[in-house]
Amino acid sequence: MADHEEDDLAMALRLSMEEHESPEPKRSKPGETSGAGGDTPMEEAPEVRNRRMVRETMAAAAEKRMAMLTNSAVIPLKSVENAKDLKIKGLESEVKDKGVNLVTGKGIGGLLGMTLSVVDANQLFSMIFGNSLSKDVLAQWSNQGIRFSDDPETSMGLVQHEGGPCGVLAAIQAFVFKYLLFSPEESGDVVPNISSSSNMRRGPSNEYVAAEMFSSLSEEKKKRALVRSMSEILFLCGNNKRAVIASLNIIEGELLESANGSEDEVIARALEGLSVESGFDLQKVLRINIWSSRSSALQKLEAMLPVFRSRMGALLFLISALLSRGLNNVQDDRDDPSLPLVTAPFGHASQEIVNLLLSGNAMANVFDGKIDLGGGMFVKGISTTVEVGFLTIMESLNYCKVGQYLKCPKWPIWVVGSESHYTVLFALDTKVQEENEFECRESQIRRAFDAHDQSGGGGFITGEGFHQVVKQMNINIPPAKIEHLCSTGFIVWSEFWQVLLDLDKSLGRVKDSTGSMGKKVFDLYHFNGIAKSISNGIQLVSENDSPIQRPRLTKLRVLVPPRWTPEEFMSDVHVGLGTNEFGAIEVSKPHHAPLVDCLRTRWARDIGNWERDAPSIV
Repeated sequence: MADHEEDDLAMALRLSMEEHESPEPKRSKPGETSGAGGDTPMEEAPEVRNRRMVRETMAAAAEKRMAMLTNSAVIPLKSVENAKDLKIKGLESEVKDKGVNLVTGKGIGGLLGMTLSVVDANQLFSMIFGNSLSKDVLAQWSNQGIRFSDDPETSMGLVQHEGGPCGVLAAIQAFVFKYLLFSPEESGDVVPNISSSSNMRRGPSNEYVAAEMFSSLSEEKKKRALVRSMSEILFLCGNNKRAVIASLNIIEGELLESANGSEDEVIARALEGLSVESGFDLQKVLRINIWSSRSSALQKLEAMLPVFRSRMGALLFLISALLSRGLNNVQDDRDDPSLPLVTAPFGHASQEIVNLLLSGNAMANVFDGKIDLGGGMFVKGISTTVEVGFLTIMESLNYCKVGQYLKCPKWPIWVVGSESHYTVLFALDTKVQEENEFECRESQIRRAFDAHDQSGGGGFITGEGFHQVVKQMNINIPPAKIEHLCSTGFIVWSEFWQVLLDLDKSLGRVKDSTGSMGKKVFDLYHFNGIAKSISNGIQLVSENDSPIQRPRLTKLRVLVPPRWTPEEFMSDVHVGLGTNEFGAIEVSKPHHAPLVDCLRTRWARDIGNWERDAPSIV
């Protein structure tokens, strides 16, 4: 296959050289004459014209590539430290030759990209889809581009038309919000992971940011935010040393020559009939480049935006992230490498995909650190602070425990997981992340407790672990209380925390019934990228409505009451919400939706209200 493509490129180069040598190049082949002795050319046949246009496109693309070779920023192979982990054809052997560059490597390297071996392509395809792939799942992942909504009210959001790739889109969307809200426009080459609690920029007033974000975003600003987000994610997966960018060989030449239509139209035509149903199919069309320079990777990603907007965009970005991490490293991250990353039977993105894009590691779990199962076996969770976080409805159902790393990211942005979909939650002000004295104390005690929790997030520890937590946190609990807590041999977090709430702060606990510690009122926004038929902002109710397809954006006002508020107040809290706490939002009682249950895993006992339709996490 590679030899055949080399011949095609060589032919294009010959055609290009012939154009410069002759005023009548062969690509402008005249037609045959009409009639006996006639000298009037016949109209050029469609197939002849098509072949000529293809030759012209290939020749022009080849000329541009040759001109760019000397300035290419593709990473030299000698600087790739983990070539073996990346598992790219030719890379492991060529790295031994000092000074070799991918541009001058064997085959169609350089700007066209490198090829995967058939073995590695099969491994990659099987890792993503498994060995029993349904056509419906493949269609979902082969028909989802990374593109912004055309609707003005949700133009800052990536729109999803197919089920399945929502995990990829939601993770990218979370980083896009980060750059739109909290990163100054002038910091075009922001280095990932440089933000900290000491330098987090506080957003302007909610009204100003919302107006700018929802109504006045330029296409250029959105493009910059998207490119920077994609670059940060790929370098995060590449341990901040490299980014692998995947593309398709059938559209490289088309992308450089788009005179006969927009870039999106040209690429759409090039992808007509393309079907990737196996690793062998993937190997034939997939091309990759490796970049160590962030600025060069940004330029490449910007040039490739039409490719990522195409129907193959979401799948190409997932492949880029997996190769940036390295196939061997991805498998080492996972608890069960035999399972596909796209889950059956509906083709949803697994938690491993989401964790990879948020943290750079393809762990299957969302708790902090790792759990020792004994016998040298561990299950791994999140091990470092992340830029954007994660919340899930599954925690409210006691199926898992999200750790503090994902619950408390550097920026107030979270991917939200449900049983079948991923959406995004964000705030316009970083104050929602600030902890008061009570919350700091709670976080310290909970971290100490979780460090001894070997249940996988079940929320209980042994008696030995409990005594270590009490000693470490300098908590003075009466002997009778300790005896009651340890009576079963295991201490449950909820019971332990209730004891701390019932005992006075002077004894090393947290109770301060005279204050309002823990009380907060703030705004959140929820974005669901699945396009939904609406009319004038209201869900369609009749066939006569004129529908448009757009994602959904919902503003929520959230009240977190004081921890020591009597339960009677919680049952009657709606009395004051409409007039005092919620200002202009007039409601008779607090609303409820599954998203509120997710919020309560981050802000206990929170109460939410919103206008119009309830926020949907499915």
